[in-house]
Amino acid sequence: MCRWTTSAAHFSPEPALSTAAGPSSGQLSPLPSAASLCLACLTLLVLSAGTATGACAPGVRHESVQGLATAINCSWTLERHTRSYNHLEGDVRLRRLYSANKFFLCIDKTGKVDGTRRKNYADLMEIRSVSVGVVAIKSVSTGLYLAMSKKGTLFGSQVKYNPSCRFKERIEENGYNTYASLRWKHGGRQMFVSLNGRGKPRRGHKARRRHPSTHFLPMLPS
Repeated sequence: MCRWTTSAAHFSPEPALSTAAGPSSGQLSPLPSAASLCLACLTLLVLSAGTATGACAPGVRHESVQGLATAINCSWTLERHTRSYNHLEGDVRLRRLYSANKFFLCIDKTGKVDGTRRKNYADLMEIRSVSVGVVAIKSVSTGLYLAMSKKGTLFGSQVKYNPSCRFKERIEENGYNTYASLRWKHGGRQMFVSLNGRGKPRRGHKARRRHPSTHFLPMLPS
């Protein structure tokens, strides 16, 4: 965004009239005041930008505008608004992963991954964003991280942020999330976290993104 500001030095008092006489009339010629220069500065900004927001028009060169500003004693600055994406990295969410098959994902103290019908402390998960679109899922009760082996088997790992513990999180069209292993693939296909109709983990290479068994709804703890 382009912003025009006047230098503080130009607010000093100036004589409104020059001391030189005109060649024939003998009258004094008025000089432009600081207020007039500021008004001209702002007018040029609006005309060159072409928008009420003050955005720079595509055909206007910044060098030309800056040179013009220098000539009329106005300071010129170019600013760009920065955006924060902190919610995409380092974010921690406390959730229960509820599958479309009506099971809560849980990890017991032995590292076994399973599904349960009832809410309990064992199914409470800490979902941490380790990079944009990539998460690590940790069981609050056991401290174990959800991991997937090369063969697509789910298990609980004690190693923090192990490459096998990283999953690509994606929001599907039905509002559910899918979690695919970031490290492992099978025949070029992604392998997904999945619970079958009995609440048992399904091997990643047997699951597909469109399968309801791979769809999980991150629910707020209650």
